[in-house]
Amino acid sequence: MDQETKIGPGQNLGSYRVLSVLGRGGMGEVYLAEDARLGRKVALKFLPSSFTNDDDRLRRFEREARAASALNHPNILTIYEVGSIDGRQFIAAEYVEGQTLRQRLAQSRLKLIEILDLSIQVTSALAAAHRAGIVHRDIKPENIMLRSDGYVKVVDFGLAKLTETATVSSESSASTMLQI
Repeated sequence: MDQETKIGPGQNLGSYRVLSVLGRGGMGEVYLAEDARLGRKVALKFLPSSFTNDDDRLRRFEREARAASALNHPNILTIYEVGSIDGRQFIAAEYVEGQTLRQRLAQSRLKLIEILDLSIQVTSALAAAHRAGIVHRDIKPENIMLRSDGYVKVVDFGLAKLTETATVSSESSASTMLQI
């Protein structure tokens, strides 16, 4: 599949079946897809070919994706797989059903209790990432997803910066060292 090939609903890409387009931007195209192996919805992000043609950027992307996928936190998007389909690099991640903080803010002002809850969840996610040596570097309302059950998810670690050695902590307080 080359850069000009359009991806559309019903198309099978590896073990994924595309359901709809979620968004398009400078960092790629994101689709809602179904993982046929596990029967779950995923967000499938294909990177632009200009990104995948730069070996240094591709290595950095893969390293950062591996580190971000090692994070285990309820407020951080879970990455399931990083790979290539027909020569195009992709990320398969948790599909978060809900709305962005930007969409929510367009509806009405948040109440103080909502602001505090949202702030605590985002801060908790960023603190966990920082402990793991990962700096998000692109926190904005479009990268904060709000689920209907009240959970907040920080998404899009595509511009993340890593420190030389990262310690990833899980909820059980066990640590894993990532050599970067």
